Parts: sequence; C-alpha cells; structure tokens
Amino acid sequence: MKKALLAAALMSAGVVAHAQSSVTLYGRLDAGVAYMNGIGTGGGTGAATAGKSQVLLESGYWGTSLWGLKGVEDIGGGNKVLFQLEGSFSTATGSLGSAGSIWNRWATVGMANDNYGTLLLGRELFISNGIWDFDPFGQSNWSSASLVRGRNWPQSSNNVSYQSPKWYGFDLYGQYSLSNATSWNGNGTTSQGREDGLQLTYTSSLFQVRGLYDEIRNPANGTLGGAYDPTGINSGNTGQGVYAFGRDYMAMVNVFLGQFKVQGGFEALRTSGMNGQLIGQPTALDHEWGGVTWQATPAAALIAAVYHVNGNNGAGNATLYTIGGSYNISKRTLFDLQVATVQNSKTANYGLNANNYGTSAATGNPLVGHSQTGVYAGIQHSF
Repeated sequence: MKKALLAAALMSAGVVAHAQSSVTLYGRLDAGVAYMNGIGTGGGTGAATAGKSQVLLESGYWGTSLWGLKGVEDIGGGNKVLFQLEGSFSTATGSLGSAGSIWNRWATVGMANDNYGTLLLGRELFISNGIWDFDPFGQSNWSSASLVRGRNWPQSSNNVSYQSPKWYGFDLYGQYSLSNATSWNGNGTTSQGREDGLQLTYTSSLFQVRGLYDEIRNPANGTLGGAYDPTGINSGNTGQGVYAFGRDYMAMVNVFLGQFKVQGGFEALRTSGMNGQLIGQPTALDHEWGGVTWQATPAAALIAAVYHVNGNNGAGNATLYTIGGSYNISKRTLFDLQVATVQNSKTANYGLNANNYGTSAATGNPLVGHSQTGVYAGIQHSF
C-alpha cells in the first residue's frame, strides 16, 4: 500500500512539473519575386562597365525565413528557466542561413524573474538589431540595413545579456560578447572580436524613444575598424571597415497617432585605426531615416519611408526612397509589396540590398554614381 501511495505521489509530482513547463515550435516562411535594375558588372574593385537588371525568387525580403524552439520551466518563487533555439533558412533553396550552423540566430539558456529581469547566455541577435522597432519597414531587405551594408543586423556569439523589467516606462537591455581569444578584444585566433552594447527605452501610450550604443571589435587585432582577414577566418568581412567594425550610436523615436505611426532615427558609425588601411573607404557614417505607417484597416497597412547616409573620405552619400505595404489574409499569412529606389552621389554606389562594399558584380551594387530601383512582391506565413 505504501509503495502504491509513493508511486502515485511521484506520478502526481511529474504531472505538476510537466504542467509548469512548456516548449513551443514556431517559424516563419517568406518568399517572393524581386526585380532590380542598375546592377554593375565588372571585376574586383575596378571600374564597372555596364548596368544590368535581374528577376529573382528570393527568401526573406520582407522578413527572415526562420524556425525555432523555445521553452520555459517555472521553478517557483517567481523564477523561470528559459531556452531558445532559432535558425534561418532560404525558402528558395532550402539551404541554411549560415553554412554548418543550424541555430545561427539564437541558441540561449538562462533565467528570468518578474521583479529582476532576464539573464541569458549563448548566441543572440546583436543588440544593434534594436533598430527593428523603429524602422518603418521593420528591417526588410530594402530598409535601415541597406545604406550601412548590414552593420546593424548581425548575430553575436559567446554572449551574456540582461533585459530589465519595466520601471515607470523605462527598460534597460545590455549585451557583452566575449572574443574567446587569448587577447580580450581579439587577436586573429577566433572568428569574433569582443562585442558589447547597451540600450535604454522609454515607452508610453503616445510615443516611444530609444537610445542605443554598441561596439564591434575587429577579431584580427581587437581594433575598432580596419580590414579583417589576414588568416581568412572570417573572409566575408575582408575590407568592410566601418561597415563591419566600430562604434554605433543610435537615437530613435516612435509616435503613435491612432491609425498612424510615425518613426524616425539617427545612427552614427565611428571607427578608429583605419587611416591608410582602406583607401577610399569612409571611417565615419551618418545615417538618418523617417517614415509613416498607415494602418488603413486591421488587415491592411501602407508604409512610406526615406533613408539617407553620408560618409567621409569622399565616400559620398545616398538616399533610399521606398513605399509598400502588407495585407493579412489570415492571422498567420500576409501578402507584401515594396517599391524602392536608391539615388547615389557621384562617388557612392549603395544598393537596395545590404551589399558588401565594392564594385565587383558579385556585390550586386549599382555603378558608382548611379541609381538602383526594384520591386518586390511576396507572401509570408507564420506558425
């Protein structure tokens, strides 16, 4: 009898523990057809010779295609254990977003408390992705990342992060990412230099403001700028300078006006130690944007935005104009449309996409001093 009672008690405990835990599978699939013109053709960093157009099936133009798992276990006393695993992929090809990495966006475990906040360890989207909430196009492919060549949407490994609860409308978020090298900031032995950042947000019913600071160290030598390689550990950042490494300062605002949301921001990218390393590249960029979203109906939204960048060292400036919108045909599925053009000054060659620096045809950038225009239409489903 005692054994039976003990077994029943253990089974009951298991049921209670299970009831206090949950695991969720989630994901998003995004695909569409894009047309772009003004794509330069040429070799290396030499002069481009012509401009071409292309039509392509693409994944992730309106939002990254991704899938993941997240879970929470309530351990009592207001404490919870959390985990999240998330990876990106292409609906066009079925390939992973990062070769050899299933969970390239999130791989974290940590603890949360309603009164003290959330502490996580692992891989996360880097803190500069905090621009997402203040970008009229939500960091779609043709938006706030385009004119800084992707500097504000990377991921971060070896990360420790803290998210505070809200205090009188304020909340604080911070990240610190270790280089895992024998030198604290990085010395060419690992694929990531030290990275860190801090953001402070105030939210009310009428408006929201956010200040954000971050820095990404060059893993080759721990500096705040310069070309990457020499060992080829992370050759994708070779020669990217200010677009890959340096300090980033942002000030952003949302204003809520009924059916309308007005958004704007300023981003300043600054480097050090780049003089003479990358000829013709800027060591500083100023990036501004503004736009408005009209939620015409609960299902339909129309968006218009302008993004501008200006670089020193003769890098020139560019302005991206874009309009678009989305229509939800259900709670989980929407159609999206975007039309955009980027106008370059005579020494600049920014494209609609967040392309690497350079004039090689492989970058997809337009001719120096020329414009690029595109149209994108797609479908997105979430689960």
